[in-house]
Amino acid sequence: MPEKWIQKAIKKKGALRQYVRRKYGNRAFTKKGTIKVGILKKLLKDKSVSETTKRRVRLALTLRKLRRKKR
Repeated sequence: MPEKWIQKAIKKKGALRQYVRRKYGNRAFTKKGTIKVGILKKLLKDKSVSETTKRRVRLALTLRKLRRKKR
């Protein structure tokens, strides 16, 4: 049985979404409700963002790649 590493990696569900909504408002989200990639990359470069939040951003970018359909 495969190990559920994604569920174990996400400690506080929705924490990144809350942070992004507080900092950027609704303009940071697409119509589908996902966080825009540009905002995520901007957060990685921002010096005022905590290391925990940067880890969450990196995980979000990785999960986005996994979700992509293979053609």
